[in-house]
Amino acid sequence: MNNILSREFYLREAVDAAKDLLGKKLVTCFSNKITSGIIVETEAYSQWERGCHAFRGKTKRNATLFEEGGIAYVYLCYGVYNLFNAVTNVKGKGEGVLIRALQPLDGLEAMTERSQSEKKITSGPGKLTIAMGIELKHNEMSLQGNKIWIEDAPLIDPKNIQTSERIGLGSAGEDAHLPWRFSIKENKWVSR
Repeated sequence: MNNILSREFYLREAVDAAKDLLGKKLVTCFSNKITSGIIVETEAYSQWERGCHAFRGKTKRNATLFEEGGIAYVYLCYGVYNLFNAVTNVKGKGEGVLIRALQPLDGLEAMTERSQSEKKITSGPGKLTIAMGIELKHNEMSLQGNKIWIEDAPLIDPKNIQTSERIGLGSAGEDAHLPWRFSIKENKWVSR
């Protein structure tokens, strides 16, 4: 745990953080079970565009996005999946990075037990939260704590990063076409 990303890492725009989170290691420790994976896909969100929960201003549901970067924003999507985001930027600016996919590393047995599957258990934002044990109660949790954290790793060479439109934002108008989805090229764990 000595190479946890500092709070300062998150105090910048979501788009920059989303690219730099690729290759980093997301770790959870729940019920004495360590699980981890390399972040292979992210999406950036900012209050200035319609794809972001913060677009219409601060509400009870999205208040976490307006806190200082370096905490978890966990929300329920379609009443089915919890999605995990790293809050970015300074207090008062609603921004975050959705972690969309991981390449599993540690705790595969715990991940498959939680997922009740062995197939592509972290290749999507809903699947990875199940595998990693991340729940709604972890909303607002510090990413420098002992339950959820992200460890540093060398930056991915820009030529190995694929940029595309975010997924599932049909109602966001032109903002749906922003190239704010980033993934490690040819990684088999990137969501489809």
